[in-house]
Parts: sequence; C-alpha cells; structure tokens
Amino acid sequence: MSILSSDNLAALEQQGIELPSWAFGNSGTRFKVFGTPGTPRDPWEKIADAAQVNTYTALAPSVALHIPWDLVDSYSDLRKHAEDLGVTLGTINSNTFQDDDYKFGALTHEDAAIRQKAIDHHLACIDVMDATGSRDLKIWLAEGSNYPGQADLRGRQDRLQESLQKIYARLGDDQRLVLEYKFFEPAFYHTDVPDWGTSYAQVSALGDKAMVCLDTGHHAPGTNIEFIVMQLLRLGKLGSFDFNSRFYADDDLIVGAADPFQLFRILFEVVRGGGLNNPDVAFMLDQCHNVEDKIPGQIRSVLNVQEMTARALIVDRDALTEAQKSGDVLAANAVFMDAFYTDVRPALAEWRESRGLPADPMKAYAESGYQQKIAAERVGGVQAGWGA
Repeated sequence: MSILSSDNLAALEQQGIELPSWAFGNSGTRFKVFGTPGTPRDPWEKIADAAQVNTYTALAPSVALHIPWDLVDSYSDLRKHAEDLGVTLGTINSNTFQDDDYKFGALTHEDAAIRQKAIDHHLACIDVMDATGSRDLKIWLAEGSNYPGQADLRGRQDRLQESLQKIYARLGDDQRLVLEYKFFEPAFYHTDVPDWGTSYAQVSALGDKAMVCLDTGHHAPGTNIEFIVMQLLRLGKLGSFDFNSRFYADDDLIVGAADPFQLFRILFEVVRGGGLNNPDVAFMLDQCHNVEDKIPGQIRSVLNVQEMTARALIVDRDALTEAQKSGDVLAANAVFMDAFYTDVRPALAEWRESRGLPADPMKAYAESGYQQKIAAERVGGVQAGWGA
C-alpha cells in the first residue's frame, strides 16, 4: 500500500465518473449495428445496468440521459428508480442530429422556425433537468457544411450565439450549459463548433453558467489534448470531460485503450490544475461498446480512469518542479515517466478490498450471474438511440 499515500487514497475515494445511458444500448457504425443479448429495452433497464458498474467499483454514482432516447412518462419516477439502485441522474444531453428539419443546421439554421424548434427542444431538456435534479445541459451540435460556399460561416456563428442566449436564459440558478466541440463529422468542410476556442468564445459570451465540454476523441491526430485541458482549467471554463479513446477519429472506444499515456498526461494536468474532485469539472464517459459486452466495458473504463488518476497523483511534484526550474530536461521527463510506469493495480486492488469492494471488479461481475440473467430475461432490446 506504500505506493499510494493516505492523501492519494482520500482523493481517489472521492472520484466519481458519470456513465452515459446510451453506452448500455446497441450501437455501431454506419455500416452495421450488432445486437448484444441482454440489451436494455427502456431507460429503466439502462439505469439498472449502470448501477451494476457502481456496485462493483464505487466509481460511477450518476448516469447521464439523452433526450429523446431516454424519454419516459415520469422523470420523478425514473429519478426514484435510480436512487433506489444507489445512483443519481446526471447530465441531460440534447439531440438535434436525427431530425430531417436539421439537415442544414438546428441552432444555426437560416430558417428562424427551425431554429426555434431546436431551441424549444433544449428548453424541454431543461424541463427534464428540473424533474431529475440534474445540473448540466450538454449540447453537441452536428452542424456545419460540406462544401466551400455552401454556408455563411459568420452568419452561422451569430445565429448560434443568439440561439444559445435563449437557452441560457432559461437555466435555473444552479444549472449550467456545457458546449461540446468536435473538429469534423458529420459535416466535413466546416463544423460550427470545431474546437475548444470556438466553444470557449461562445460560452464566454453567455456567462458564468456556461462551460466547455472536452471530449477526448474529438481532436485531430497529434493534438496536445493535455494543453487544452490546462488552458481551460486556467481560464475556469472546463465544465466536463467526455472520456473515450480513438485510433483515428471519433471512435468512442474504451478510454485509455488506444493511448493510456495520453490519458495519464491529461489526468496529470487535471490534478495539477485543481480539476480533480472539483465540483465544477464533471467526469463522464461517452463510449459505444459495439463488439464487447456493455457492463464489463463500462467497468473496465472507469477502472482505467481510476488507475491513471492514481498514477498522476504519485508524480513527485517537488522533484518535477526542481528539475523544471533548473532546466534539467531528462530529470523532469524521468520523474514523469517513473510515475507512469509504476504499477498501481495491486495497491488499488488491496484498497478496494479494505473498503468492502471486490479486488477485481471485472471478475466479480462476471461471476455474479447478472449478465446471464438479463440475457435470458430481456428480449428485443435495442435501447441506445443510434441503433433503436
């Protein structure tokens, strides 16, 4: 246990990573959606599956919803259902990318009536937030153009700001708007919120209750994501993370799968910048489990974040600062790499057991029989949104 100090363990004990409801449904690429036995048939079953992740890890205390994928008749009942299972309802995600009216934009559309339709959808999402007790409305816009000259780039930014202002005005005192960015897809010539700077410019014009969401898969290859994390923390505008992993573009793979060193570097800047266990910086997964079982995929994901957080916490900050100030490049890098290469998994397993949790959550879940139970009981489940 000597690898992790009592302060390290206290920080890890506070860590919470929100799960996305859609991660438990069927999903895939534009070529094929593969079904999985036991897939949830409704939001109630999504919540039940998400609660399993928290049961075995104590790392996933809340579940994000996606509207309209998670529409129910009573959100107060869904909220009670979640709380009875030991979790809460978290971020509400809007959807303006699956409606024919939004082919050429939603909040940025030339037609004021279509813009108002998109605004009204977000106002309805805030109504859901009121019922669930959620703090954050997260907006990702699949808006842009495919060809030079197709759209008025500046006019779209102006219309976006106007639309966001109307949504922002409806927020309650304890609610926030979090604007996500993505550098391409489904628009390929330009997207309306392609980078952190555009998101920052838009939310800064709104006010203190508007923040930037950083999705770790939404950057061009080679982008120094940890620099962006540092800058947004420095500016006080990093509202949330969408953790996932990618080899090429927005692959939405298990976080840390493609580049665990990148995840470590990101979490080091989170720790360095005061973002760990900061209520203003929400940790969330945004992944699709296309070929693997959903619940174990989410368990593995939160454990990956926990492991790299632990490694970030054991960086010898004093030695690193001394090497940086003296210009000792190799010594500074060695301090960084020593922490990354330290295997914290045995210490984490021992610590879990001391808290009454399974040392190996993946193994404990596999032996629980839950996967076999839902596979036998659930017939016809597709609940995700994309594959529904």
